[in-house]
Formats: sequence, structure tokens, C-alpha cells
Amino acid sequence: MVDNNTKVIDLRLVLKRIMANKKLFVILIPIVFICSCLYIVSVPRYYATETKLAPEIENAMSSSTLGSIASSFGFDMSQMNSNDAITPLLYPELLKDNSFVFKFLPISVTTQDGKIKTNYYEYLTKYNKVSPISKLFSFTQKQEEPPTKHTNPYDLTVEQDKVFTAIRDDIKFAVDSKTGVITISVKSQDPLVCKILADSVRGILQQYITSYRTNKARADVEYYKSLVTKAKANYEKARQLYGSFSDSNADVILESVRSKQNDLENDMQLKFNTYSQLNQQLQAAIAKLQEKTPAFTTLKGASVPIKPAGPKRMIFVLSMVFVAFVVGTLWTLRKDIPKLFV
Repeated sequence: MVDNNTKVIDLRLVLKRIMANKKLFVILIPIVFICSCLYIVSVPRYYATETKLAPEIENAMSSSTLGSIASSFGFDMSQMNSNDAITPLLYPELLKDNSFVFKFLPISVTTQDGKIKTNYYEYLTKYNKVSPISKLFSFTQKQEEPPTKHTNPYDLTVEQDKVFTAIRDDIKFAVDSKTGVITISVKSQDPLVCKILADSVRGILQQYITSYRTNKARADVEYYKSLVTKAKANYEKARQLYGSFSDSNADVILESVRSKQNDLENDMQLKFNTYSQLNQQLQAAIAKLQEKTPAFTTLKGASVPIKPAGPKRMIFVLSMVFVAFVVGTLWTLRKDIPKLFV
């Protein structure tokens, strides 16, 4: 059954108005086309690459019934049931932390032509190209000293904050919720810099994950090392005292001397037992540290991109021309809107 209340646009009226105002479109479209071309040509091109990393997951409920049911529907519950407070699903959030982004600044980069060899911070502040049109709407800041290892990442200057924002725009993390695979995407104005950054960021992320996963285990190892060092020193001291007393009283048969010698021997044995037990605990802590250290598999290495990833100049120009045509059409129809629907 046809709905008689349905309204359609009168295309004949639209076409009529366009033809009546074709002079407007003849002027508007070329101007928009030329301006769009001039703008997009001045925008520096950038390259993009990515690398994929699969970290070992510490799973607390990998064999649970819930995990089996979820896996049948295509979801990996190990990502959510891990003993870690920071699961792989939260790794993209690390880029919001200035302290983590700060680790990228000293990365050494080299351009493909070999003319520029510097760190990532200097590359962004001194060698990154900016379109002339963008410069017209920006003001020059005074030259600042680059950040050092003593710089507080949570107390940045305006220019430093701009650099951190640019880094977050150029580097992205994505995690597949089903497989746990981490994709690191990087873009830069130079193809070789792009590849170097991807490899370096992958290494920094691996170090962060390893440091986080082994934090408690490393603390336990250091703790038992200090206890073993003290226990060994106490044992050595007791052994020397016992040996010195025994040598000094080798020919003495007094009961008091023998009693003192037995006391020193017992004390030495107790300290040796303590030292031996702590040493065993130290070895167990070292083994635990090795167990906690995650293994990583690089599923896809970063390659030097051959073609620029953007900007898409033709798409941009055509989009602007289309928008200009739509705006021009609406302008010509501004007085006929009530008549459009029949």
C-alpha cells in the first residue's frame, strides 16, 4: 500500500535553479578547486608503518569453564583474567601518560638521505616540515632547551606539551581483544625515521611490560640477596671466632673451655644453617624471576614504507569541490525550500 503522505524532492526545480545560477557555479567551483590544490600541495606528506607484537600472557583462569565458554564465542578471557593489573587491553592507555611518552624523546633517528642524525625530540622541533599556510596562523616561540633526564614529564612548557601531543598523534597502540596481539602504528615525514621509531617504540614497550611483570620478583631477589650477604658475613664471623678460640685452647682440657667451644660451634652451625636456607630461597627467587620474565614474539616487523600514506590529495580536492557544489546549491534554493517537496 502506497503512503500518500510521502514527500519527494522536486529534482526538476533543483536542476532549474542550478542552471539559472550557473554563473555562480562557474566561478565558485574553479576557485574552490584552485584553493584546495594550493592548500593540500603545501601540506607535507607523511609515511606510515606498523609492527605487531605478541606478548606472553600470564593467565589466571585459562582452564576455567567460563574461559572455555567465552573462547567458543571468539573472546579471549585470558586478557581479562590475567593476574596483571595492567592487561594488554590497557596498553593503548600508556600513551596518555607523559612519563611513558617521555621515553620516546631520546630515540636516535636518521633520515633516509642520511643528512639528519638526531634524537626524536630534536627531529620534531627542528626538522619536521610545516605547511606555509599553517605558519601564518602560528606565532614563533623562543627557542627552548631540550628536555633532560631530570625534566619533570608532568610539568611541561607549552612547546614541550605540543611535542608530546604530536607524538601521541604519530604513535598509536591497538590491541586485538581476541588474540592479544599488539599493533604499533607509527607515522612520520621520513620513511626511514618511521621504521626506526616503530622498532624503538616496540622495544620500549617490551621493556615496560617486562619491568612491570617482574617488578615484585626483582624486589624479592634484591631482598634475599641482602639477607644472604648479611647471613654469610655473620657465618664468616662466627667461623673465625670458633677457629680462633679452638686454636688458642687446643691443649686445654678444662670443662669450661670445652663448653665455650661447643657454644661457639653451635652458634657457627646455626648461622651456617641460616645462610644455607637463605641461599636456597635466593635461588628460588631467581628462578621465579626467570619464570615471570615474559617472552615476546614479533609477528610483523616494521618495514621502510615506499609510498606516502597521506595526505590523500585527490580525495581532499574532490571532497572540497563537492562541498562547494552542495553549499552553492543550497544557496540557490534558499527561497524555494518550501516548494522542493511534492
